[in-house]
Amino acid sequence: MSKDTSIVILDGGRRTPRADILVDNKSPGLFSRYSTTQLGGFSIAGTLANTQLDPALIGHVVMGMAQHSHRDSIYGAQGMRWRGGLGQDVPALTVARICGSGAEAIAVGAEIITAGLRHDEDRPFIVVGGAESMQYPFSLYNMRGQKVGQATQKYGPIDAATLPPGTHLQDMLLMSLYDPSAKMAMANTAENLGRKYGITREEADAFAYRSHMRALAARESGAVDEEIVPVEVLGADGVETALRHDTHVLANPSLEKMARLGAAFEAGGIITAGNASAVVDGAASMVIGKESDARAAGAKPLARIIGYGVAACDSSLMGWGPVPAVQRALKKAGISGQDVAAVELNEAFAPQALACMRDFADMGIDPDRVNPVGNAIALGHPLGATGAILTLTNAYHLRRNGLRYGVVTMCIGGGQGVALVLESLA
Repeated sequence: MSKDTSIVILDGGRRTPRADILVDNKSPGLFSRYSTTQLGGFSIAGTLANTQLDPALIGHVVMGMAQHSHRDSIYGAQGMRWRGGLGQDVPALTVARICGSGAEAIAVGAEIITAGLRHDEDRPFIVVGGAESMQYPFSLYNMRGQKVGQATQKYGPIDAATLPPGTHLQDMLLMSLYDPSAKMAMANTAENLGRKYGITREEADAFAYRSHMRALAARESGAVDEEIVPVEVLGADGVETALRHDTHVLANPSLEKMARLGAAFEAGGIITAGNASAVVDGAASMVIGKESDARAAGAKPLARIIGYGVAACDSSLMGWGPVPAVQRALKKAGISGQDVAAVELNEAFAPQALACMRDFADMGIDPDRVNPVGNAIALGHPLGATGAILTLTNAYHLRRNGLRYGVVTMCIGGGQGVALVLESLA
């Protein structure tokens, strides 16, 4: 693409911290009182406050979201739009590609601009990103048809005392992590990859340790502060404080402690609570537009989007999807793996990430360049937000370190992968 038509990410995009859905695995998480649309609104408000652009030039909002988790989730990007401070005349679109929804939102926004069919020439910029509250509800089945007042309340909660004997609930978080096409949970597909690639428990734990150590170093150095917008949370003492950091990073990661954890998903398996992605809430957004429009508006481009790839694979090997996706994205970008200076690969599970990294190495991508500031094992994976979060992290990392090309990629439940290639402009 020429500089007139290339799509750029503007400087100023922001994400919320990623907060565990439970504190100490028992108390409500710090973001438990916020819906997906509220979290998305926080990131949009932070982005608008930090991007050098008149918000009146924003003509569309496209946000990713994987699952309905709150009463207002059906409004998705529309709820994020107004909560983020954009006017009622700005349309909004919610996109869903499960774990790749945040990356898909960036692609859809870019396609709206480049295709021109829905592009607003007078407001040529688009807010893109993703949000996810993983506070998924328990769902009650076979209650449709009950009269209001008998078990159900209009616009309100269920009266549990009126439920018939034998009524049961399903945990939508656990149910969503089971793939009926593969006939197994997401974690079991990663165990399959571990067996296929001969990955050991020790290698998986060492990779998890690496994730925590890199994330801890990035947090303590303040390297990732520029991408985070603080969020007000209620502490155990009832006092409101500003959360400024991701909560899952271990202060003192230990291989010895990791080794004592039992297999979490199958007998003799290598995936544990310590080497799988953390379940967290979070959101991220950024503004994109044509490079020529950005410069005309006096806005500062952060990175150019030069490649995008999406691919499908065997659902029983779900986590391998990033490999063909990255191959396609690099081809679109016209660069080789050796040109890539930094990769953000979502660490859904340690053996899944390690399997992908072995194939990345065959493309010329140095494994040491993958996840330089840690990733989902240490930081968490808020499904619909992850693609957008990793895009911001990669773009800011490239700028801080004077690097040129970066890749963002993740596996997707059901057997897909998605990848973006960025070129730093800072």
